[in-house]
Amino acid sequence: MEEKRHTDTHYGIREGAREFPLMVVLSFIYACNASCPNCPYNNSDIRASYKDAMIMPEALFKRIADECGPHGCLMRVSGGGEPMLHPQATELLLYAKDKGAKIGLITNGSRFTETNLTQLIEAGVDAIEFSVDAGDAATYTWARGLDWDTLNRNVRLALDIRNRLGSPTRIIASAINQQGVDVEQVERHWTGIVDKLQIRKYLTWGYNDDKSADATPYLAPEDRIPCPWLFERLNIDSRGDVTLCGEDIAFTEKFANVMDASIKDIWLGEHFERLREKHLTGHGDDIAICSRCPDWKYRSWQYNYWKVLQDAKDNK
Repeated sequence: MEEKRHTDTHYGIREGAREFPLMVVLSFIYACNASCPNCPYNNSDIRASYKDAMIMPEALFKRIADECGPHGCLMRVSGGGEPMLHPQATELLLYAKDKGAKIGLITNGSRFTETNLTQLIEAGVDAIEFSVDAGDAATYTWARGLDWDTLNRNVRLALDIRNRLGSPTRIIASAINQQGVDVEQVERHWTGIVDKLQIRKYLTWGYNDDKSADATPYLAPEDRIPCPWLFERLNIDSRGDVTLCGEDIAFTEKFANVMDASIKDIWLGEHFERLREKHLTGHGDDIAICSRCPDWKYRSWQYNYWKVLQDAKDNK
């Protein structure tokens, strides 16, 4: 079994993120066609609060892509819904790739066609991550509320297109280790099909009841080791607002807007630096959302999205 390392020898800005975040996480859309019981957006009124901004406008997305591109930043496209429901999803993702950005698309896979998959993979979208959460049809119906055959067909179609085109796109599947899901069955089904299967911790995001099937922490809660998210990524919603952490999915602690200031200036700004310093000095609890974060213990400095991407590349 693979040994999972979670701490680091020292903490601070990630390598490559000194001038610009390594990752910009986008709340690209708030509409969804799935009914996942573990989804914090299904268990809150957050979507209702975004009824005036259900999708990220073209101008905002392009502004972000224009700045991320020259830095080769990874734009992680997800948010409170299914990205491929965005009416301009393919067009905008292709735009970002053309500008030089990396793209990590997180999707339930239900809205793909051979045409849009071919366009994305031909453009070299860096990763398509299918949220599968099951290894059989019955569990998938409960966990996602979507069609199992469609998921399997589209995963295999993506792989066929990737292999035919010789594209660098990595095809990843992810499953949440939650009550009601047989993780061993998930592993039996998906291992050997996709480049990488990622078993995720169950996160409550402050909205879900805790139904984790593996609550073993990555970082000892009492140690309050700095959370890596503040040192590598920036979170932007469909209004352009910025918050310090992806845990703040309602953007209650937004502190800037990318239509008013550049991503670089926000990343290097005094406010964000003060937040990081609190974590580095053991005072992360002074930050309201960090003080009540139920998922800090599942952060890892080693076993993270970057490792998933590397493993997928190595396995491809």
